[in-house]
Amino acid sequence: MALAISMEGIEARARELGVDLSSVDLDSITLPAGEDFGILSDDEEVLRNEDPPELEMGLSNIIVVDNLPVVPPEKFEKLENVVRKIYSQIGVIKENGLWMPVNPETKKTYGYCFIEYNTPQEAEVAREKTNGYKLDKSHIFAVNMFDDFEKYMKVPDTWTPAEIKPYTPGENLLKWLTDDKARDQFVIRAGTFTEVYWNDARKLTPELVYQKQYWTDSFVQWSPLGTYLATVHRQGSQVWGGENSFERLMRFAHPQVKLIDFSPGERYLVTYSSHEPSNPRDTHRVVLNIFDVRTGKVMRDFKGSADEFTTGGNIGVSGVSWPIFRWGGGKDDKYFARLGKNVISVYETDTFSLLDKKSLKIENVVDFSWSPTDPIISLFVPELGGGNQPARVSLVQIPGKEELRQKNLFSVSDCKMYWQNNGEYLAVQVDRYTKTKKSTYTGFELFRIKERDIPIEVLELENKNDKIIAFAWEPKGHRFAVIHGDGPRPDISFYTMRTANNTSRVSKLTTLKAKQANALFWSPAGRFIVLAGLKGFNGQLEFYNVDELETMATGEHFMATDIMWDPTGRYLATAVTSVHEMENGFQIWSFNGKHLYKVSKDHFYQFMWRPRPPSLLTPEKEEEISKNLKKYSKKYEQEDQDAFNQLSEQERKRRTQLQEEWDSWVTKWKQMHEEERSFRMELRDGEASDEEEEYEAKEVEVEEVVEVTEEILAFDLDQE
Repeated sequence: MALAISMEGIEARARELGVDLSSVDLDSITLPAGEDFGILSDDEEVLRNEDPPELEMGLSNIIVVDNLPVVPPEKFEKLENVVRKIYSQIGVIKENGLWMPVNPETKKTYGYCFIEYNTPQEAEVAREKTNGYKLDKSHIFAVNMFDDFEKYMKVPDTWTPAEIKPYTPGENLLKWLTDDKARDQFVIRAGTFTEVYWNDARKLTPELVYQKQYWTDSFVQWSPLGTYLATVHRQGSQVWGGENSFERLMRFAHPQVKLIDFSPGERYLVTYSSHEPSNPRDTHRVVLNIFDVRTGKVMRDFKGSADEFTTGGNIGVSGVSWPIFRWGGGKDDKYFARLGKNVISVYETDTFSLLDKKSLKIENVVDFSWSPTDPIISLFVPELGGGNQPARVSLVQIPGKEELRQKNLFSVSDCKMYWQNNGEYLAVQVDRYTKTKKSTYTGFELFRIKERDIPIEVLELENKNDKIIAFAWEPKGHRFAVIHGDGPRPDISFYTMRTANNTSRVSKLTTLKAKQANALFWSPAGRFIVLAGLKGFNGQLEFYNVDELETMATGEHFMATDIMWDPTGRYLATAVTSVHEMENGFQIWSFNGKHLYKVSKDHFYQFMWRPRPPSLLTPEKEEEISKNLKKYSKKYEQEDQDAFNQLSEQERKRRTQLQEEWDSWVTKWKQMHEEERSFRMELRDGEASDEEEEYEAKEVEVEEVVEVTEEILAFDLDQE
């Protein structure tokens, strides 16, 4: 947060220090390159007020729409309404901001119009989205900025060749992937500092890559493929990247931004802000911008009341569901969608407009999700008419909007959908009412997406009344895990979608009884899973090998709040963030549960592994490497041994140094003891020896009168 100080304060401080400000050339003061000490300059392009005054912006907010129909006076109003409807969806047209000139002789329009928006940004978006818009077969819009006419008028009559600038290579944003030690990076926020580290498990310590104070105003976020690190500020968001210096690559102006979200392929960034209404009776005003990450250009914006964006999703800031837009269609960033009242609005990024210019109308739809790999939407519609119309789960193919599969569900209380990350399976967790309607039980509908006709299996637990605490698919695999039970120590069951005899039949592998776990964390590579007990279980950890169905190790990170696998599945991080006042920091574990190192940090807010892009190897090549792992691993085993030997040598040197320091300290005090020998002899009346064997003990008897008492005794002489 920037420090605000008045000019009077500066002058007062200067007088205290004896500095004459009149003799200081302020223009000669320059900050180091790229450094602003967290204080924004007056000319910073992102420094904007919450409600900036309306400035004279010339003609840059006006567009010219050509190739309109030429109509007589009786059709003028109809054409004007059509044009206004098209262009008011993009931005706010100023009052009297739409003008269609009319030929005074024929009383017909000229076939073009001028439209004035509130901002140049809205005008630019309108030009991009409607240039080439097909009103009908005979009228295709040609849209230009009004300012462009002046630019075209200045084009010289004689052609001159363009100046060719020398090529300068840009920053290699993927350089970090070529680390010769194959390490992964992570970012942390603690106090006012944000730091990026290498996870150097061989040295059992993290290695600092980059550190910056006040780098963000609220949080940081990696892009899905790890190319960018985004920071969030009052004026908007910024993305950073590079080999190890993290240069600023782009700014995205959006005042009071609160949330951000990348598209899966990192092409777009969605920013969100919520603004307090001037009238207390009104709801918050929501602004959403979708930026092109590389150019910083606003591709589409959405504005409205918070009520328009509260349908479905996880409730976030101001009661708005987040993410509002859900991306689909794999890593191509081709489609995104949002849930509305009785509709799912699907947009395509080619035009950033509604697919087929209309939303997908589905009565009473309450939730949907995309396949992680294909343009397929799964949606849930609850029961209608008191159960007369059953609930259903449907799969819809995009862009054709064709329904691929539907399953009717009866007596449904709630429904959750879980996609496997390869898009091969969809698990639908269905909570159903019992016949009495007084309680519920849970089962699963399992869709095999890649198989013909998408067959569906029904899975019910042995005890149907068990509460489902957690569900998780194995990444890149065919297994899933379920935590279920009502007691303080629930059971954990593992299932597989493939069996040796019947590949299309789900079967149970095993059930682990009475575990201290309430969360599941699969390794990104599959095979291994961490059974974690968070919150009430105080950070209990069990590292489990699903291939061998055996526990590899157990551990504990007291009060752990977050658990995260690194993108390769080699290491696990557990963290205690500032929601707890004590034990803040993080710990790193190996995949098989060996504790590697611990880092304590006060006011610890965030830990995030840097994601990796998908492997460039084909599945066949990966399988070949797995089969010949011993051959490939020899090189790395030797490197590990060298690193171990280096650590052993470092430990030996450390112990030798400690021994030498101790010997030096003992020698020093022996020397001082010898130098003070004469002084001790003087204190001992000439006794020369400090040695124990020359010591002579003498026993001396001393008589001392302690007390004298006089007493007079009576003596009778006659008794003699």
